[in-house]
Amino acid sequence: MSPTSEANADVTPVAAESATAVEPATTDEAAAEPTAEVEAPRKRGRKPGSTARKTRTVELTLTVTGTMDGEWQADLSHSGSRVLQGLSIPAAAVSRAAAELHEDISKAIESVLDVAREQHQSRLAELEAELSKVKQALADLQEG
Repeated sequence: MSPTSEANADVTPVAAESATAVEPATTDEAAAEPTAEVEAPRKRGRKPGSTARKTRTVELTLTVTGTMDGEWQADLSHSGSRVLQGLSIPAAAVSRAAAELHEDISKAIESVLDVAREQHQSRLAELEAELSKVKQALADLQEG
């Protein structure tokens, strides 16, 4: 198909409107309205479209996984193949990245981080209590 026939393939024929009888207007109406409107002929060729180029999309999948111990890892895939796997990242970086992405994502991740913080604080309190008992036992042994 030649470029000229390709351009004409999108054109549909336009039927001419049939003339109808118009009642005579009064002199005031005749002065205000034009007596006949001529419809502009339809141009041939392609319909005007966007001049912007279609952009290619890039598929990147970032998977962030974490444990309640606060260990976070990231995996990155590009179009189905793994680029990075098991990259260790700090919890603070996960929190900052989530805040940059979207408020809903940030809220969800912060709730997980809050639970992990509470567990660590509880564990810290247990270890401090145990440490004080061990220090007391050591002090008792040294006095004797």
